[in-house]
Amino acid sequence: MRLKISTTDRVGMVLDVLQVFVPLGIDIKAMEVEPGAIYLSFPEGGLYSTIISRIRALDGVHNIEEISSMPQEQRRREIQAIVEAVGEGLVAIDARGRITLLNAAAESILNLKASKVLGKNIGDVLRKDVPMLATLKTGRSYDNQEIVITEGPVRARYMTSGRPLLDQEGRVCGVVASLKGPGQIRDLVNVVTRAPEITFADIIYRSKCMEDLVALCKQVSNSDAAILIYGESGTGKELFARAIHAESPRRDGAFVPINCGALPDSLLESELFGYEEGAFTGSRKGGRMGLFEFGHGGTIFLDEIAEMPTHLQSKLLRVLQSGSVRRVGGNEEIQVDVRIIAATNKNLGQLVKEHKFREDLFYRLNVIPLTIPPLRQRREDIFTLVEHLLAKRKTSISPEAMTVLSRHRWPGNVRELENVLERAIAIAGDKPIQREHLLLDEDNMAPGGGTLKEQVADLERKLVADALNKYRSTRRAGEALGLSHTSVLNKVRRYNLDSFLAKRKD
Repeated sequence: MRLKISTTDRVGMVLDVLQVFVPLGIDIKAMEVEPGAIYLSFPEGGLYSTIISRIRALDGVHNIEEISSMPQEQRRREIQAIVEAVGEGLVAIDARGRITLLNAAAESILNLKASKVLGKNIGDVLRKDVPMLATLKTGRSYDNQEIVITEGPVRARYMTSGRPLLDQEGRVCGVVASLKGPGQIRDLVNVVTRAPEITFADIIYRSKCMEDLVALCKQVSNSDAAILIYGESGTGKELFARAIHAESPRRDGAFVPINCGALPDSLLESELFGYEEGAFTGSRKGGRMGLFEFGHGGTIFLDEIAEMPTHLQSKLLRVLQSGSVRRVGGNEEIQVDVRIIAATNKNLGQLVKEHKFREDLFYRLNVIPLTIPPLRQRREDIFTLVEHLLAKRKTSISPEAMTVLSRHRWPGNVRELENVLERAIAIAGDKPIQREHLLLDEDNMAPGGGTLKEQVADLERKLVADALNKYRSTRRAGEALGLSHTSVLNKVRRYNLDSFLAKRKD
């Protein structure tokens, strides 16, 4: 039975209430007092009406009501609800190192049951050197320490931060720590560092070869098979890799890009596979998760895969075969679930023949080969790309300047085109881009556009563009060129000369 007694706040009120129970031989289980209220918990029995009548008779008692729980019980339930609602694991110990709290998230991370470990010393349950025990001695907090437990009944890997609990005199009376499992860490980093999503809608093209390539990429996106993207520098290999990831069932996981040619050998290994504490001079306390671990459930993009050192090629092969990684300086095999998309601007098959790339790794990566054609082989995409890039900057380009762009060989592909336009926009200011604003290497300017077919197309496009610009009418331009009105409209569509249609008079 639990009661709330509303009273006048006077000296002796609590004693008067207690004296009601003593003569009746009733043991009070719990009692809480606050200004204007006394809470009691006592066994139910036949004397209930007697107790109530005697309490009502006391001077200063205003009201008596039954309650379902004592205030302390209610506060305990509320705190427990908050503790369980927290996504992170929470562990608390008292001044002697005994576990006093272990929420459900911590149970999952540590694979423990609170009912079996509450009251036990945390050093006996986990490890003797867990940082909570050091905080208990020193009173110093700690942040983001990685703990790996591989011996004893517990097998766990987690990141933890801890704070001391102080009594009224400022003495350490316990420690509370938060725990994050590997999955929580990956999700948090992914949310903070995630780049804007790239989809196939962001790939700009008009050519049939690109249309076929995008269709194939969409088809293979749902597979987990390794992809090897071939393409010259600047063709957009990472753009395609990101689009494939965004189209795949792994879209909610991390997309982890790494340039295999941009990092020294030793750093590349630790970046890919992580390292344990003390693995090398300067290593971070507690070790560090590698990109394969971080990419668990997502996609790893290995750009410039041909530049990967031979000893790392064998380690990568083992990851692909076993589905697990081993950190530098560590012995534990950590299971990872990632899809590999690799990219190169070199002929890997030739490198295999020259014994510069492992043949077994090549076949593991080359399951689905994709080749992005260079811009010079799809010249019909040039105007579409220029139109798209200039539309974002709200500027335009003259037909003469566009003709120059269409004749350039573009050794740097789409990246070079973007840079040339960016430079031209800066030079032109708020005016349309003219021929003189294009700073291009004349050595890469095709005399007539390259192949005979390209030369004919370039010349035809230039003649149609010049006629439209001169006559401002598709019908009159057709008469000057000896073409029908319909033929001119077809060539306008073929060569992306739609911008001239806005100026025509017919």
